[in-house]
Amino acid sequence: MERYISMLAKTKLFSGITEKEITAMMDCLSSFIRGYEKGDCIFQRGSRITSVAMLLEGAVHIQKEDYWGNLSILSEIVEGEIFGEVYACLDGEKMQNNAVAVKPSTVLFLDINRVLTTCPSACDFHSRLIQNLISIMAQKNLMLTRKITHMSQRTTREKLLSYLSEQSMKAGSPVFDIPFNRQQMADYLSVDRSAMSGELCRMRDEGILKFNRNHFELL
Repeated sequence: MERYISMLAKTKLFSGITEKEITAMMDCLSSFIRGYEKGDCIFQRGSRITSVAMLLEGAVHIQKEDYWGNLSILSEIVEGEIFGEVYACLDGEKMQNNAVAVKPSTVLFLDINRVLTTCPSACDFHSRLIQNLISIMAQKNLMLTRKITHMSQRTTREKLLSYLSEQSMKAGSPVFDIPFNRQQMADYLSVDRSAMSGELCRMRDEGILKFNRNHFELL
């Protein structure tokens, strides 16, 4: 745990909380760390969870799979981000999605009841932790709204341009990298991979963009 304390101090969840205070909180929050191999399921659809998870190392995708096995990537979790917090807060609610490690990953778990219940001394840094959690959940709601914006576009081209435009603005540059490979981007946008690849090539030929793997430039 000690090796991750300095990293935790830089995350949104522990923003404004010192390393010394974070160390003191770990036992209070019933924290524990677990490692996962690529392809392992961290949270499984249908399960009930009582802990919020934070990715310390690796990468995680929040995925939804329908009855016929069609996969949709809802979001990518990067190091320092939390996931599972909504279902942990909704006591007894079953998970609707899977959280899957897409590379070897290390995850920190924090008991949600301990997170939401302040200490008897009502320490300032625990109150700060709760404020940070609420802020993160609000930001994720905004991200979901943006994803819906991409998904609501009528054509594959419009979905691609909506997503790539957002990634460009996020990077503050017309040149940027996206966090997905082709299949993952197709799953994220809920489009056919072949149709998406064909549309990317057409837009490249029309001088709208350039790309190499996950590196893009909007022209």
